[in-house]
Amino acid sequence: MEIFNLFDGETDTGPSGDEPPGYELTRAVRVGKKIGATQLGMSIYELPPGQAICPYHFEWTDEEWLIVLDGMPLVRTPDGETTLQPGDTVCFPAGPAGAHHVRNAGDGAVRVAILSTKNAPGIAEYPDSDKVGVWVEDTHYMLRRSEHLDYWDGER
Repeated sequence: MEIFNLFDGETDTGPSGDEPPGYELTRAVRVGKKIGATQLGMSIYELPPGQAICPYHFEWTDEEWLIVLDGMPLVRTPDGETTLQPGDTVCFPAGPAGAHHVRNAGDGAVRVAILSTKNAPGIAEYPDSDKVGVWVEDTHYMLRRSEHLDYWDGER
């Protein structure tokens, strides 16, 4: 049995160097991989002040839960912005109603866990930037939502 502690397990990934301001200092760890999970995924994120996990988005294929472990993250959803407290747990359902953005708008550190189902392929939509991301195994595609093609485009 593999064990990972949600409260003080070490985060091991940092910025890749190409993150824009507000996303460049976040550290994370993929807990599912560390404990041998295949059906569910969980990541722990440490957010210094002013940093966010990822842009406002929703998943078409997966439900996500946010569990606040430490600090007070600001969460944007279609209903507005809410500051959460340690122990708060919220669900972001699949589809547009589950759109969310998580950031540290305070002065102290924030540590959150995001638990999710793991359906393949993964499809996420980014309404603010008009993008759709598609994840298939180890490959991902980022596409413009507005650039729709005809079904027969390019076919013979």
